[in-house]
Amino acid sequence: MSQRDAARPLDIITIGRASVDLYGQQIGTRLEDVASFAKSVGGCPTNIAVGTARLGLKSALLTRVGKEQMGRFIVEQLTREGVETKGIVTDPERLTALAILAVENDHSFPLLFYRDNCADNALCEDDIDEAFIRSSRAILVSGTHFSRPNTDAAQRKAIRIAKAAGVKIAFDIDYRPNLWGLAGHDAGDNRYIASAHVSAHLKTVLADCDLIVGTEEEVLIASGESDLLAALKTIRAQSTATIVLKRGPMGCIVYDGGISDDLEDGIVGKGFPIEVYNVLGAGDAFMSGFLRGWLAGEPHATSATWANACGAFAVSRLLCAPEIPTWTELQFFLENGSKEHALRKDADINHVHWATTRRRAIPSLMALAIDHRSQLEDMAGDDAGKLARIPAFKVLAVKAAAKIADGRPGFGMLIDDKYGRDALYAAGALRDFWVAKPIELPGSRPLQFEFSQDLGSRLIDWPVDHCIKVLSFYHPDDPTDMKATQIAKLRSAFEAARKVGREILIEIIAGKHGPLDDTTIPRALNELYDAGLKPDWWKLEPQASRSAWSAIDDVIEARDPLCRGVVLLGLEASYEALKDGFAAARTSRQVRGFAVGRTIFVDAARRWLAGEIDDAAAIDDMARRFKQLVDLWVGLDKDKAA
Repeated sequence: MSQRDAARPLDIITIGRASVDLYGQQIGTRLEDVASFAKSVGGCPTNIAVGTARLGLKSALLTRVGKEQMGRFIVEQLTREGVETKGIVTDPERLTALAILAVENDHSFPLLFYRDNCADNALCEDDIDEAFIRSSRAILVSGTHFSRPNTDAAQRKAIRIAKAAGVKIAFDIDYRPNLWGLAGHDAGDNRYIASAHVSAHLKTVLADCDLIVGTEEEVLIASGESDLLAALKTIRAQSTATIVLKRGPMGCIVYDGGISDDLEDGIVGKGFPIEVYNVLGAGDAFMSGFLRGWLAGEPHATSATWANACGAFAVSRLLCAPEIPTWTELQFFLENGSKEHALRKDADINHVHWATTRRRAIPSLMALAIDHRSQLEDMAGDDAGKLARIPAFKVLAVKAAAKIADGRPGFGMLIDDKYGRDALYAAGALRDFWVAKPIELPGSRPLQFEFSQDLGSRLIDWPVDHCIKVLSFYHPDDPTDMKATQIAKLRSAFEAARKVGREILIEIIAGKHGPLDDTTIPRALNELYDAGLKPDWWKLEPQASRSAWSAIDDVIEARDPLCRGVVLLGLEASYEALKDGFAAARTSRQVRGFAVGRTIFVDAARRWLAGEIDDAAAIDDMARRFKQLVDLWVGLDKDKAA
């Protein structure tokens, strides 16, 4: 990398389409019959911005989105992915584009583009800031945005600035015939219609490029030829760029010089023999992988390997951008391979993918637990009036926690959906506030789920950022059949969480049903890991010694180094008892914080339900107690750092 490139803050700026993709969740049916959809960001340049960011590049997107919920979703999701968004223009007059997609079978993928006067189609020269283009080592232009005069002018302005500044130019041919007006609305999945007009237009771009990437059909349209070898020679006559020919399951060929009469006379990147589940988005994943190598100065063979592997991940999964691997995941796959022909069925790879694409980092967590049901019911007794007031008390608890959090990250709550609906709404209004909800039947041993044993129907309507919490009274010395029943139930919760895309916290309390020594919890965790459980969080009871926590650390780090960590539970302990428990836990490498309930709320709940204090006093009392624990934990954190 040159000294000038090293000084640039960005590696790649992608330019062009930005849409919201709505993917049919029913597989093997017509788009007409799809009943529900999964949402993600989409559009070739947007997907590549996400993919390159996941692979470790500093990427940015230059486009337009609407001033509405879908436009904000794109910006927020790109921010979560680490993509620079200052090049995104918010258009107050136009809506964000939509793409609706389905998997009808293994060779038919219906695709509808909703792009009539959409925001990204209004991109114009005024949106291209010279300083922004100069801040990157490379830009990527895409074929679709040469199809309209204003977007064509915008991309050509970016090319001129890039060439003058020594910024590399990558061209993803990205040919969609119906977006050039060559096919009907229902032909979005048509990948090739010959057009002398389109070919003549795209040929004017080739000479300015340093990298040109396309499928066989895209190479034909960019050249105007009907024969693949002739097409490559025509492109070479126009451009000295590195040419990458994508060949689907056969991999790719990289041409970095003259084109001989032998099509195979290039750097052949072998493909990966995997199941094709959905081809949509595979090219964007491929481009992300190739750019990671190309911009790092890797040999073309290495870039091709990374590109083909990224494409393999995409075709083996349903969505586009969300399925592109992270750098950690890509390296895991290249080092370990997969026993599965369908990569989406590989549990180890899926876990790495999940754990390295979580929505946000949570390095520490201090939570007020108000998910208690039976304890508050016991306080209310047979008094119907008191029972009816429990939901209102939980709202007061949210206000108390919010008062202490004061908008800072690293705070949250455990709230149930039996009495906590209004509290959940109140917590949902707090940005970056962590929320977990219980699914266990209180006190059940062996574990049973509350309301219904069918978790799928229960979890599907949970907000995407709500964490599933499941408590099991599990002891490693329990009878074998008891442990098997408990583990089976925990597995069903874990699998449901992964299926619906929600994080899961597993709470283990062993001390109520057996002795608790330095080996108890480590043994329990090993047994649960042996069963294939890899939760995002563990919630554990206080341990008596530092050696117990050290053993817990060793288990987690050996079995799942991508685990978010441990939060400490309270068990209605006094402040003094928690102080000792916190001090021992603070020596742990894996304990991230606490989730304590009754120590904070039980006194206020009794007095409030009895009418002895009003709302404000209840809030103040809970806030004071929560703050005591926060100050204690933060103080221990500072002592540890010192």
